[in-house]
Amino acid sequence: MTDPRGGLPVPYQISPRSRSVALALAIILGWFGAHRFYAGRMASAFAQLFTLGGLGLWTTYDAIMIGTGNFRDEEGRRVLSWDPTDFDEPYGEIPPAVAAELAALRTELDDLHERLDFTERLLTRLPPAPGEERS
Repeated sequence: MTDPRGGLPVPYQISPRSRSVALALAIILGWFGAHRFYAGRMASAFAQLFTLGGLGLWTTYDAIMIGTGNFRDEEGRRVLSWDPTDFDEPYGEIPPAVAAELAALRTELDDLHERLDFTERLLTRLPPAPGEERS
């Protein structure tokens, strides 16, 4: 999925929203979905408001996701920057064609990593050969 405005895939874009503000809102007003309102995720914010943060479970999950940098805003961009004034575009200094190539390469590497992980899991399940012990 590519952002029509920037040309970079959305999963690799960084939100201009502050992670520290989102985390503070999640800890203090998370039961009411304040951090989701801040991130622009209105539908889930109202759901969190009416369920009181999923009785605390949803709020705890969101606080962990924000703290680890895996929380996303309404456009699917990760909320990573602790200080919103330090906002940097990761591919801002390079030409768009090179940025698109790098993003495609990153996608291919992610796919290769998934395949390698799957193969390793399959190999650990193989029975040992006759006369051979597995450690």
